[in-house]
Amino acid sequence: MAWIWLVLSVIVFIYFLQLLLGPRNKKRLPPGPKGLPILGHFHLLGKNPHRDLYHLAREHGPIMGLRFGFVPTVVVSSPAAAELVLKTHDLVFASRPPNEAAEYILYDKRDLAFGSYGPYWRAMRKLFTLKLLSNVKISQFQQMRRAELAQFVTSLRCAAESEEAVDLSARVTSLNGDMNFLMVFGKKYSTMKEIGIEEAIKDSLEILGKFNLADYFPYVGVLNLQRLHGKMKRVSKVFDGILEEIIDDHLKKKKQQQQQPAADIVDTLMEIMESRQAGFDFDIRHVKAILIDMIVGGMDTSSTALEWAMSELMKHPTVMKKLQQEVESVVGLNQMVEESHLDKLKYLDCVVKETLRLHPVGPLLIPHESMEDCEVGGFHVPKKARLLVNAWAIGRDLDVWSDPDSFTPERFIGSEIDLRGHHFELLPFGAGRRGCPGMQLGLTVVKLVLAQLVHCFDWELPDGMMESDVDMTEKFGLVKARVKPLVVVPTYRLFF
Repeated sequence: MAWIWLVLSVIVFIYFLQLLLGPRNKKRLPPGPKGLPILGHFHLLGKNPHRDLYHLAREHGPIMGLRFGFVPTVVVSSPAAAELVLKTHDLVFASRPPNEAAEYILYDKRDLAFGSYGPYWRAMRKLFTLKLLSNVKISQFQQMRRAELAQFVTSLRCAAESEEAVDLSARVTSLNGDMNFLMVFGKKYSTMKEIGIEEAIKDSLEILGKFNLADYFPYVGVLNLQRLHGKMKRVSKVFDGILEEIIDDHLKKKKQQQQQPAADIVDTLMEIMESRQAGFDFDIRHVKAILIDMIVGGMDTSSTALEWAMSELMKHPTVMKKLQQEVESVVGLNQMVEESHLDKLKYLDCVVKETLRLHPVGPLLIPHESMEDCEVGGFHVPKKARLLVNAWAIGRDLDVWSDPDSFTPERFIGSEIDLRGHHFELLPFGAGRRGCPGMQLGLTVVKLVLAQLVHCFDWELPDGMMESDVDMTEKFGLVKARVKPLVVVPTYRLFF
């Protein structure tokens, strides 16, 4: 116990040393609430930090200064403020802050999502854009998505014939997992659950989204106060074992089938590594880090967006009916929705935008870090400051959105506001250098599955529930999910 008190004493000593030796020539810092010594503003955050930060910003402004432990933090909560940090000063805020969990799980942050900005990261981003998530690569897996959706609809049709309620949350998660894993690994998610992949993904999302004290206080990591180290090591070991087995299996198949074209993302990455096409030091650790990025980033994001969309449609049956009428007019009741139909479904686009405005999957995005001192909106932001972009708050900005808490897809009819990072009123995928590289794939999956659900089935709530009974309670994390699964009763409505 003596060493614990020693480390805590060092932390207190460093804090007061910073106060004594810190710059006396104070620059104009972003306004914010009064913090506590050492802890800073941790005490102001509850179970849903995005909501707490939203209410604080209403009082202190859209560019707000906080301190978490020893880390100065800037929180932006308006489109204008987001444009300053994600466009005007995009390069300054292009890096990521320290993240102990990412170092454990993502091979010392050799991935794209949490990697520090620099030549390696830029090369990695280019690789993602050109080789892994290009439109050509996405199209390569179109037939696979079509086949998986057909099986999905068939299983729901069986439930509809027996008039049974289904856990749509679980079904959508399984569908999205199967499509994602077939694209990345060439195997279905449902066939890999027994080897621990489901728990590893769930735990990694939870850990990576946590406020970890070790990221905010020097030397506190060795204390393991939140008992996270064991879970981090376990998740890392599970992922590494699974990925080793999958990569070995791919290498064996390649030897048996000479000159076989790349069938999935693992094949593509191994080709890049072996041919040295990356243009930088790219080894098996980079391959594994990218694979974890793709399965964790693609697993729960799309399915969570679909859950929120269907939840809102169940609460707003007139919107559901209007969407069904649009899809029916474009597709007809004698066939399923194809990806070629999506560009014609304008109201579907509005429904997806409105869902992601109200329920951005990552409400605070992934934190950024300033690489040098800069001035934002007249306020000084020091080097190594953490930046939080509150996408949830931006979607409720009263200066932009009328009646912001209502689910009104019609607000986007005739609107130029898009969600691809060019309009800062709507930022579910972020913007600038750190915008999500999987945006196009994610939007394709969400729109395709949502259109299929409303086109193939009518939906009712079970046990006499009313629309107002749909529980919209949320759970904060790297992905903001529903607390309770969405349980509904389908009725098949097509003519074949």
